[in-house]
Amino acid sequence: MPGGHAQTLRPFMWRAERLYPDTEIVSRTHEGRTRHTYAEYADRTARLANALDAHGIERDDRVATFCWNHTRHFETYFGVPNTGAQLHTINPLLPDEHIRYIVDDADDEIVFVDPSLAEKIAGAAEGAAEFEGVDFVAMGSSEIDALDAPAYEEFIADRSTEYDWPDLDGDQPAGLCYTSGTTGKPKGVEYTQSMLWSHTMASQTPQGIPMEDSDVVMPVVPMFHVNAWGMPFTATAAGAKHVYPGPSPDPADLAALIEEEGVTVSAGVPTVWLGLREYVEGGNEVDLSTLDTVIIGGAAAPRALIEWYDERDVEVLHAWGMTELSPIGTVSHLKHDLRETDYETQVKKRSKQGLVAPGLEFEVIDEDGEEVPWNGDDFGELRIRGPWVTKEYFKRPEANEAEFVDGWLKTGDVVTVDEDGYIQLVDRTKDVIKSGGEWISSVELENAIIAYDGVSEAAVVGVSHERWQERPVAFVVVTDGVDREELVERIETGLREEYPEWWVPDAVEFIDEVPKTATGKFSKKDLREQHGDQSLVEGAVPEADAPEEE
Repeated sequence: MPGGHAQTLRPFMWRAERLYPDTEIVSRTHEGRTRHTYAEYADRTARLANALDAHGIERDDRVATFCWNHTRHFETYFGVPNTGAQLHTINPLLPDEHIRYIVDDADDEIVFVDPSLAEKIAGAAEGAAEFEGVDFVAMGSSEIDALDAPAYEEFIADRSTEYDWPDLDGDQPAGLCYTSGTTGKPKGVEYTQSMLWSHTMASQTPQGIPMEDSDVVMPVVPMFHVNAWGMPFTATAAGAKHVYPGPSPDPADLAALIEEEGVTVSAGVPTVWLGLREYVEGGNEVDLSTLDTVIIGGAAAPRALIEWYDERDVEVLHAWGMTELSPIGTVSHLKHDLRETDYETQVKKRSKQGLVAPGLEFEVIDEDGEEVPWNGDDFGELRIRGPWVTKEYFKRPEANEAEFVDGWLKTGDVVTVDEDGYIQLVDRTKDVIKSGGEWISSVELENAIIAYDGVSEAAVVGVSHERWQERPVAFVVVTDGVDREELVERIETGLREEYPEWWVPDAVEFIDEVPKTATGKFSKKDLREQHGDQSLVEGAVPEADAPEEE
C-alpha cells in the first residue's frame, strides 16, 4: 500500500500515474513547449530520486530550487519529498543578502537553478561563505560553467525508472518556504507531509479550490512561492492536465496557452489578470471560452475585475492565504442561500476574502483583546489554526513568541466578519490608516479607485499628520490617453458619495508603477520611501520628524 497509513504526498502521484498515464504535463520554455505524460513524469521523478541518492542526499537533507514554473521544477515537487528529503523553494526575486541568508539558514545541500537565473544566483554566491559546500544543477539540457553545474538531463540520465519509495511518517518535513522578509530577515516555514496532504484534501472539497480530471490547470502564481498555492499537488491528486507558463510570461503568452492548451483553471495575483484584461482591451483577439475559473489571491481582487471576467463567463474565485498556511485560508464561494440573490449582493460577497476553508478555525481579536462580533463593521486582527497551519517558524524562537499565542497564528491581517461568516481584509496591521482616532481601510479605498476607467493600479498609504495623526494619499497608475485632471475629479466625487469625507484621500498622485514585493504584492513600504512626499498633504509632519516604520 503506497505510503502506508500515513498522510503523505506519495499516493497522489501513485494515483495519477496509474489512473491517468496519458494525461499531459505541458511547459512553455525558451525552446518551445515540452510535453510529458503522467507515466513519463513518474519515470523521470524516479530517475531524479535515484540521482539524489547517488549524489548523497539523505532523509531530512534539504534540496533547493531556484526556478520558474516548468515541468522539471514540478518533478522536484514529488521527487524530493517522497524520498524523505525536504524541498526548499527559493524566491529568485529576493535581494542577494536574503538569498545568502536563507541558503545558509536552511543548510541546503544542492540547488537546482534555471539557466536564466544563473547570473542572479552566481552573484549572490560569489565569495559568500553561506554557499560553501553547496552544489548546483542546471535545470536544462546544458551545463552552467559559472556554477560548475551539470545539466539536469545529465544528472538524471541513465538512472533507473524504478525507485523503492520509503514509507514516511506524516510529520516528516517535506517542504520549506521563506517569507519575503519585508520587515526583517525572512522567516522559514516548514511543511510536513501531513500538512501538504491535508491542504490538498481540503482544497479538493467543494468549498476549497476543487479540480476535476477533465480540468487543465495553469498556475501562474510562482512555484517558488508557497508551492504555487498547492495547485501542482491538487491537480495531480485530481489527475488533471498541468500547464506551466515558464519564465516571466506576459499577457500574450498566457492568452496563447489558454487558447491552445484549453486551460480551464488558473491562478495568480490581481496584476496578472489586470494585465490580461488590458491586453484584451488593447484590441487583441483572445479566446477565453475554455477558461472557467480564475483564482485571485495575494492581494484583494478589485470588484471591477470580478465584473469584467463575469461578463466573459469566467468566474473569479477570490481567496486569501499566507506562507504560514500552506497557503489557503479562505475561499469566497457563495453559500447556497446566496446563489439566488441579486447580482449586486453576490458580487459584494465574492469581493470579500471569503469563508474559512473546511478544517480551519479562526478568531478576530480587537485592540482590547476581545473577540469581535460578526457584524461586518467591527474589526480586529485575524488569528487562525488548523492542520496545515504552521505552529512555529524554522529556527526562529523570537518570532514564535511574538506571532503565536495559545496555538493561534497571529496573521497580522485586520479583518471584519459579516453575519454570514465572510471574512473581509481591511488592511495589514502595518498599513491600516488611523486618522483622528478613526480607522481607514487602505484596501477598500484602493478597490474603489481601481474600479474607475483608465486606472490600472492604485495604492493608498498613510502620511503622518500633525493634527490628524495620519491622512491617506492615493498613488495611481493610469492607461494611455487618460485625462488626469478629469479622473481625479471623478475619483474624489465618487469617493465622497460612497465614504465619509474624512476617508477621502488628501491627494491623488500619478506614478508609472506601484512598486512590488518579491511575491508580486504592492510594496507600501517601498511606495512610502519612493514617493512619500510629505508636502502633498497640508499639515503633514516633515519627513525627518515622522515616526519611523517598524
